[in-house]
Amino acid sequence: MPAPARILITGAGGFVGTYLRRALASRWPAASIIAGTADVTDPIAVTAMIEAAQPDVVVHLAGIASVPAARAAPDAAFAVNLGGSLAVARALLAVAPDSVMVHAGSAECYGDSFRAGTALDEQASFAPLNIYAASKAAADLALGAMAAESRLRLIRFRPFNHTGPGQSDAFVIPAFAAQITAISEDRQPPVIRVGNLDAARDFLDVRDVVSAYTLAIEHRDDLPPNPVFNLASGVPRRIGDILDAMIVASGKDIAIEIDPSRLRPVDIPTAFGNPAAARRILFWHPTIPFEDTLRAMLQATPTPEPR
Repeated sequence: MPAPARILITGAGGFVGTYLRRALASRWPAASIIAGTADVTDPIAVTAMIEAAQPDVVVHLAGIASVPAARAAPDAAFAVNLGGSLAVARALLAVAPDSVMVHAGSAECYGDSFRAGTALDEQASFAPLNIYAASKAAADLALGAMAAESRLRLIRFRPFNHTGPGQSDAFVIPAFAAQITAISEDRQPPVIRVGNLDAARDFLDVRDVVSAYTLAIEHRDDLPPNPVFNLASGVPRRIGDILDAMIVASGKDIAIEIDPSRLRPVDIPTAFGNPAAARRILFWHPTIPFEDTLRAMLQATPTPEPR
């Protein structure tokens, strides 16, 4: 299959986008990796951007990415996560209909379906429990409907929790790492403030997630029509056990304190996924040991969440 000549990434400057640009440049050095700078809530600007780039592939990463940020600004969450996705899809149909859209959704969409206590596959029902998840579910469903009734070439991903150096401290593992670093540097008393430690989640290294996006681009012409892929390890990990491992690795004597502001109004005890479709069709599987990810997080400087 011919290598993509032009790959446009929305949200290219974000956490995942930074890793993806690096992976794509390594995989296809001759390709033009274009950082999309248009405001995705402005359909005219989005159309102009895509018309100028004429990409072979658009990887749509731009979005409001955290649950607290979406809860604080629900209208913006829907405008960006749903409206922005629709703007990209409509622009592709209008000015670059042969391009492929790779959409980064979220396993948060499954929400209440996780109460089944089993590893969910792509057939599980959407039952979002927060504004972020609802906005991502709306985008996923709307794009799927567009692909079903138009020429939109679409690949949808629903990644589970993914982390790595450079992720905002609005997310749980970077938040732990930021506090442990502050304690190690005597900038914070030896107490970590936490949310729900009993929840168990399915974690991936961000490099494994961008590997799946790269495989999808590579095999874009060989995939079934409009495929959907969960990206997961299939292993639920208790948040408290992750924190314990990070504290042990730090070598510090650190106390733990529950912070009510870090608790979600609704929380699912266990959430993990079935990545069989990605394994079977993309030949994808996680390759980076979780312990290596945690070690890298403790060695990095976490990125503060914009306030």
